[in-house]
Amino acid sequence: MKQEKFKVLLYLKKSGLNKSGKAPVMGRITLNNSMVQFSTKLSCTPSLWNPRESRLDGKSREAVETNAKIDKVLLGVHSAFESLVERKKPFDAEAIKNLYQGSMDTQVTLLALLDRHMEGLKARVGIDCAPTTLATYKYTHRSLGKFIKKKFKAGDIAFGGLNEQFIREYRDFVLGELGYAMETVRHYLAILKKICKLAFKEGYSEKLHFAHYKLPKQKETAPKALSRESFEKIRDVEIPSIRPSTLFTRDLFLFACYTGTSYADVVRITGENLFTDEEGSLWLKYRRKKTDYRARVKLLPEAIALIEKYKDDNRETLFPMQSAEMVKANMKGLRVMANIKEPVTYHSGRHSFASLITLEEGVPIETISRMLGHSNIQTTQIYARVTPKKLFEDMDKLIEATSDLKLVL
Repeated sequence: MKQEKFKVLLYLKKSGLNKSGKAPVMGRITLNNSMVQFSTKLSCTPSLWNPRESRLDGKSREAVETNAKIDKVLLGVHSAFESLVERKKPFDAEAIKNLYQGSMDTQVTLLALLDRHMEGLKARVGIDCAPTTLATYKYTHRSLGKFIKKKFKAGDIAFGGLNEQFIREYRDFVLGELGYAMETVRHYLAILKKICKLAFKEGYSEKLHFAHYKLPKQKETAPKALSRESFEKIRDVEIPSIRPSTLFTRDLFLFACYTGTSYADVVRITGENLFTDEEGSLWLKYRRKKTDYRARVKLLPEAIALIEKYKDDNRETLFPMQSAEMVKANMKGLRVMANIKEPVTYHSGRHSFASLITLEEGVPIETISRMLGHSNIQTTQIYARVTPKKLFEDMDKLIEATSDLKLVL
């Protein structure tokens, strides 16, 4: 059935003032040649009513609260209409009214379900959810709210009002008007699809929205681990004594290469994070700031030497404090001083630990994962890339192991 004329009009019933002098807000649904009236169960001061906008003027408490309820009414009626359209069967204005009045009290909307899901995530932060994951959900909620307000002039939208065009227009809105990068937008779209899938699973949506929508491809980034040559250049570069800040940054970076610590963790670790085992070996054990997962690594002599170099009984942390901005600036200078062409950041040290210091020396990736404090070995696989040296050594081992095998045809 082709729907040509669908309209919702709100108006005041001035002849029915209540004891407070407020007039009921009535609604009228028009669909093609059918029309039906309904009560919104709202009332307002007649002098505040703007018939052209079907809203209350001003920013008084009554105006703000009533306008918010009006948005919910309009959202519910439009969602009922969209839901009936999806069924692809003939219907009239009366059917819209009946569906709206029957579902409005129990209707779950997009942002409301997203709010509920976020509450569940808050309880899992540090268990199987990182704080950064929860933050991404919050940013998604914020951008969706802005988009819905602009497009629908409402504070939320029911799942019945969604269609395939919604996700494309939302993507363009976040890319264009908000100016976010495609990689960020990809995360937001993935969360939107997840919430729509949850709505369908729990019966809040009659249709699995965006089931066939393909997310933008994730940008492939080159491994951040340094080559052996670049690592040795930074390790051995001569830094003038007049640049103590750069020297300290280099030492912090080397500590990351030898232990896999991130900047957020290295500035927090204290003597309480050091443990000596039964064999006398020194270990570094700490909970990662990003995920609260435990990381543990047996310290190499080079790492112990760096700790001793900056040891200070009057300071709680193992190393002096250096701001992230200063570290970032010094890393750029270090790259120039060491004559390295490839990009170098402090986080390159964590990747280099996973590849050069451990994997290349034969440490199993499962062990590396525990050292880095990863909850998923797939994350470790991103860090620990197979270097040419490791590849050649493994092939030599394979050839040696199969030297006695004979091919029988």
